[in-house]
Amino acid sequence: MTDLVKARRENMRWLLLNALNNARPLGAMDVLVLTVVQAIYPDATANELHAQLAYLENKELVDIERQPDGHWHSVLNSNGIDVVEYTVNCPAGIARPAKYWGGA
Repeated sequence: MTDLVKARRENMRWLLLNALNNARPLGAMDVLVLTVVQAIYPDATANELHAQLAYLENKELVDIERQPDGHWHSVLNSNGIDVVEYTVNCPAGIARPAKYWGGA
């Protein structure tokens, strides 16, 4: 059971990075990104989303502007772009698929 929870967290982080990559350069509000996550995990909550966004912020992959109404606006920064584009090694805790194209 614990492995499923861990896999969910790590996959959700990868989904968030990809969603924010597609939202470049403007970024996206949490309500929009939550709909993306809920396409894979229908029971995902805003609290769970915020926890994973905060994790990515601590890894210095995203920048978050916390709104007074409780919503978050997130933008992928240059470190996050490098992870999504496979330019750098992926930090632990993110379920980025292995690169299978373009040689080593």
